[in-house]
Amino acid sequence: MKRGATAERAVHPVRVVLASGSPRRRQLLSMIGIAHDVRPADIDERYLAGEAPSAHAERLACEKGATIATSERDALIISADTIVVVEGDTLGKPRDEADAARMLRLLSGRRHDVYSAVAVALDGRVASGVEVVAVTFRALSAADIDAYIATGEPMDKAGSYGIQGYGATIVDRIEGDYFAVMGLALGRMVKLMRAVGARYDFRGVSRTEAPV
Repeated sequence: MKRGATAERAVHPVRVVLASGSPRRRQLLSMIGIAHDVRPADIDERYLAGEAPSAHAERLACEKGATIATSERDALIISADTIVVVEGDTLGKPRDEADAARMLRLLSGRRHDVYSAVAVALDGRVASGVEVVAVTFRALSAADIDAYIATGEPMDKAGSYGIQGYGATIVDRIEGDYFAVMGLALGRMVKLMRAVGARYDFRGVSRTEAPV
């Protein structure tokens, strides 16, 4: 072995399945060169009694992956879950425009936390983790909220906003991983891949001889 070479050696490419129908997560995987199939997972997303936001997000990410892994045994499964919490109040996707307006009023001029969990599974091995990102909104007027809702962007997103779209203009500050707020913590995801025996090489994902 040449000096400086590592013991890790890519064996062959592995097929990747995203256990989510989120267009943002699909966009992020495509952006970093990971070709993938999409198999959204349908699970019960209700909180367990006494469950903390971080534990809730991580459990859901793992359950989504496990649901798809049963029928995709040869693939690397990527799953995720993102929730928004402001002073103990969890904000999911809005039921309607009135609910979106309620959430945006809650977030206006305040800091909230985004819990973005990601899980990866390959050959029966599972690794998961959570990124917590602090996001602060500028103060929003009623007219701002109405105009933003009119774009349609808030209606399919936790917390009723998307940081990668029009919502970028209502965010005053972010402390942490921007991509986690979008819905997929890419840096953590790549580290987790290594834990289950996969390697990202800027072109795609390959199996390695052993988890590292």
